[in-house]
Amino acid sequence: MDLDYPKTTQKKTIDIWTQNDLPRLISKMMENSGKYGDIGHIERMDLPSKESIVKILNDFVKLFFPSFFGNQKITKTNIQDFLSDTLQSLHGEMATEIEKSLRYACRKTKGLPIRNCRKRAQSISSEILENLPNIRILLAGDIRAAYDGDPAAKSPAEIILSYPCVYAITVYRIAHEFYIREVPIMPRLMSEHAHSLTGIDVHPGAKIGRNFFIDHGTGVVIGETTEIGNNVRIYQGVTLGGQSFATGEITGLRGKKRHPTIEDDVIIYAGATILGGKTIIGKGAVIGGNTWITSSIPPNTTVTIAAPKLAFRENHKNKET
Repeated sequence: MDLDYPKTTQKKTIDIWTQNDLPRLISKMMENSGKYGDIGHIERMDLPSKESIVKILNDFVKLFFPSFFGNQKITKTNIQDFLSDTLQSLHGEMATEIEKSLRYACRKTKGLPIRNCRKRAQSISSEILENLPNIRILLAGDIRAAYDGDPAAKSPAEIILSYPCVYAITVYRIAHEFYIREVPIMPRLMSEHAHSLTGIDVHPGAKIGRNFFIDHGTGVVIGETTEIGNNVRIYQGVTLGGQSFATGEITGLRGKKRHPTIEDDVIIYAGATILGGKTIIGKGAVIGGNTWITSSIPPNTTVTIAAPKLAFRENHKNKET
């Protein structure tokens, strides 16, 4: 049986809704459009574009790893042109999105002059690009740490192309440059884009040293004021977070140390949770899987939880009767 309505009936139904219900719905939407702060954001063009942010990230990745990503083959003869074109394009794209972000902040904070936003945006864009060689050195160390720390890795190329931690850490190191220069919104857009793709949530405000490796990675959370030293390795499901607080305490906690400090040469195994701004994991410590830590651990200490007792019973169902 054909249950489809005739096209004339469908058109008549749509026309009735358009004439009777659509004007009423538009009126309701307009009535409350200004009641919820920035949700409406009418008559404003001072928010960064998520699509542009993703393109900026892709351009950074191509600069750090030429020939690994994108369709262009990079050779000794064309790399200079590639760098020139990409850097010029990236500078303009960054300056545009930074300017919009700064304008948003100026509008939200009374007394800040909007007229300086463009000049400041161009300056920040230049500063970040000037620091790209240093970021690339850090990323080379991160990839080496992954290769040295994972016996399953067959080559650095395999790590760059397939390991989610490479993208997550690369985006973090980019976003951190924007964060320390106090660019609003953009650093979180970057980190949350990487989070959505990799399952690794690294706040751009965290401070992370050299040769950092996240093995497997899914479910890792690293909070804003976390400090991580050099040669640190963590596994999936690790949380470096803040302890719970009452709703009224949020304002007083902003800008304060809320997340742990992980010193050099620490290994943190899967599922470990380390909380609190006063918690320090000492140099060379090993934190076992599924541990829950809210106080400091001395250097060169191994922390594990007691092994659970396993209960065995005979399966009578399979026995002959």
